[in-house]
Amino acid sequence: MKRFVLIDTAAIPDDGGALCLFAYGDNFVIKIQGGNGNQLMNTRTHGSEDALAEIPCKRIADRPNARVLIGGLGMGFTLASALKHLGRDAEVHVAELVPGVIDWNRGPLGEKAGMPINDPRARVVRSDVADIVNSEPKGFDAIMLDVDNGPEGLTRKSNSWLYSSTGLEACAKALRPKGLLAVWSASADQAFSQRLSKSGFTAEEVQVFAHGNRGTRHTIWIAQKRS
Repeated sequence: MKRFVLIDTAAIPDDGGALCLFAYGDNFVIKIQGGNGNQLMNTRTHGSEDALAEIPCKRIADRPNARVLIGGLGMGFTLASALKHLGRDAEVHVAELVPGVIDWNRGPLGEKAGMPINDPRARVVRSDVADIVNSEPKGFDAIMLDVDNGPEGLTRKSNSWLYSSTGLEACAKALRPKGLLAVWSASADQAFSQRLSKSGFTAEEVQVFAHGNRGTRHTIWIAQKRS
């Protein structure tokens, strides 16, 4: 019988607790230490993480020297998807706040996504994505956010800023003309859709399966900057 085997723990900065990496048979699972046992992510069901990058990157793939930002490295699947759907002249910047997550992606966990962290187009840094958003006006063709459980923060209360009107307006400023903002969420949120509209975006809400074409559905907002 398969069982969860703890591999490592990684502290979340600013007293945010810790993430725990487990092996479960041939797969890996990440949970919050001391949580209710729910999985934040696992290597078996990553369809929505793939879609978070696939949808916007396909739309900007023909832009020369496309430059995109991913908030949250996770298990590397969003990074791998972005690299798959962008050209050889693209740059994919990834902001990951938890150093341990970066280390995990350099080891056996990263092999599940094909070691995208080693792609020469990838720039993975230990940083809060909010700091990069605020420091690079008109720096990106697309921004993809998967830093928490969605607009209602779960792992860090400070993540809520990104999903606030102020944070969304900052994302709009960090995007180039007609840039795209993609946001992952475990569930739909009508209030968030309204905030996107008020923050300078034209948004659509896409429902995608976590695995294949069945089971749990997650929400991805694809929002285009109006100007």
